[in-house]
Amino acid sequence: MLLLLVSFFNPYAGIAGLVATVIAISVSHFTGLNKAFIQKGNYSYNALIIGIGMGAIYNFSIAFWILLTFIIIFSVILSVVFQNILGKYGLPFLTIPFVLCFLLVLLVTNVFEAIDFTYRNIYWMNDAYAIGSSYLVKLIMYFDRLEMPALLSTFFKALSSLYFQNNVLAGMIIALGVLIHSRIIFSLIIIGFLTAYTFNNIVMAHPEGMNYYLIGGNFILISVAIGGFFIIPSLHSYIWAVVSVPITFIIVMALGRITGQWGLPVFSMPFCIVLLSFLYFFSLKIQKGRVVATPLQLYSPEKNLYNYLNNKERLQNINHIRLQLPFIGKWMVSQGYDGNITHKGDWSKALDFIIVDQELKTYKNYALHVEDFYCYNKPVLAPADGFVQQIDDYIDDNAIGKINQQKNWGNTIVIKHAEGLYTKMSHLKKHSFKVKVGDFVKQGDVIAACGNSGRSPEPHLHFQVQTTPYIGSKTFIYPLSYFVSENNGKEIVQEFSIPQETAIVNNINHNPTLKQAFEFLPGFNLTVNAEGMEENKWEVFTDAYNNSYFYCHTTKSFAYFKRNETVFYFTSFDGDKYSLLYHFYIACYKIYLATEPAVAALDKFPLQLSKNTLSKWLQDFIAPFYIFSRLHFESLNKVVSNDFLNPSVSISTKQVLQFLSF
Repeated sequence: MLLLLVSFFNPYAGIAGLVATVIAISVSHFTGLNKAFIQKGNYSYNALIIGIGMGAIYNFSIAFWILLTFIIIFSVILSVVFQNILGKYGLPFLTIPFVLCFLLVLLVTNVFEAIDFTYRNIYWMNDAYAIGSSYLVKLIMYFDRLEMPALLSTFFKALSSLYFQNNVLAGMIIALGVLIHSRIIFSLIIIGFLTAYTFNNIVMAHPEGMNYYLIGGNFILISVAIGGFFIIPSLHSYIWAVVSVPITFIIVMALGRITGQWGLPVFSMPFCIVLLSFLYFFSLKIQKGRVVATPLQLYSPEKNLYNYLNNKERLQNINHIRLQLPFIGKWMVSQGYDGNITHKGDWSKALDFIIVDQELKTYKNYALHVEDFYCYNKPVLAPADGFVQQIDDYIDDNAIGKINQQKNWGNTIVIKHAEGLYTKMSHLKKHSFKVKVGDFVKQGDVIAACGNSGRSPEPHLHFQVQTTPYIGSKTFIYPLSYFVSENNGKEIVQEFSIPQETAIVNNINHNPTLKQAFEFLPGFNLTVNAEGMEENKWEVFTDAYNNSYFYCHTTKSFAYFKRNETVFYFTSFDGDKYSLLYHFYIACYKIYLATEPAVAALDKFPLQLSKNTLSKWLQDFIAPFYIFSRLHFESLNKVVSNDFLNPSVSISTKQVLQFLSF
């Protein structure tokens, strides 16, 4: 609203900009362009600044409106053309249509006698008087005559130039709007301005002082674009923002020498050239891990940064095949990764499991026979869906204390879960296999029984992940998806991690009531009510990438989610933050579909969801360099009733804002 107000400081510019936007949107709808892109302003932004520019420098006439109409139509065409050309390389088309169209306008108006330049910019106070009488004139004059350093005055005028204006008040209002919208952008416009100002003083390109139009249209914009819009804000992005300004300065001066021969300005073409060059350079992964292109544009550097950091942490395992523990009940990790008994060298990333009693003994009686060991003959499960690749099933169990060095792995099964992802379970009991080579198995299917074959002095289960289908293949690190780990009597849920040696582990026991409650299939419809709030109608859809989401027909809001056998969780929300769907997104951000053990599901929200405005603003300013606050989520399930006909579970959730480590 502040930017809209500034655009009408020059009412002619504001009116022309508004008309140009309406024309561009109408043409976009008429030609059937992508509605999502239309709503985001892809096809109307260039039209808007063309309209503002033309309204600022030309008199209104029938010829003016005809020229405006056709040049706006052409700007929409150019927007689509450049979107498709540059989009193939993952690049934006920026303000290229504006630059080309406005240069055309300046060239043709020299021969179009019906269109003439205005003198309003000389007597612009008359326009100000027409809008707000003498009060507005006095206000503008007060700020223009305000005692302030020349550096600060130039800064505000540079900002006002973005709207083809030249007054301190407009720049102040724009600065205020930017500060409210984004603290990161605010810091970057200051960095861009100061870098350009300093570079000019060094090279003395403009001894009389920097031209504020060049600063606003190129140097400030390139600093914002590189430092925090198209790139995730970070120390490296800020460094590149500083580097980009002198480079843009050089190109401005060079192009200005060329276009100046025809009396034409360079507009924002240097900004486009530098930004596209930088973005393509970064896409080559030369700065991989240091400079990260914004993966999902949320039109706010803070949101882009916080979402990126949050998703990098909580969604990093979203593409993992979910492997579970290959057994029922609680087992102990007797030898973990890099174990000092047999897990060494190429076979170091493996796990051995046994069953122990309360005294941590692995057997009953006197441990004279394999049957005395708790894990012997216990069922072994498929850790995930897949096809059986290999089976060895002819090796006898060893007597206790003896090993078979000729048949190291003993009876073994290898299952293929995906290309390059296999699991192997060894030391199994002879003739206990329930499957054969080529069979498809589901996660949790019984495939064999634990034995004592191969290099195994006592019954245990050997488990490893490998990249090839052969018995004896090298191991590699791969996490188990969700399991309960018990150490010193305390149970915690581990997610996509490696069980540690001596830990007692077991799979999560799913609650059928919760599984059913959170099973939202495509086409599922809900009518949702809450006291004091508008009734909502939700429907479940899947997009082209098979991602599931709720769509609220009432508020036009979206909430994307994931659900597997263990957990339900949301991945993103877009829409009305006062809607019931947003409340559901916040309340059920992550829910374990289990009640045993009674362990809380922990997660983190992106920081933009914090309602503590003061701390959030402070965090925003230094977020590219240091995160001092965290927004935690916690949910806990509790069985209310085990009634067979009417079982019920309560879910309590909370949000905690944490500062530093407190």
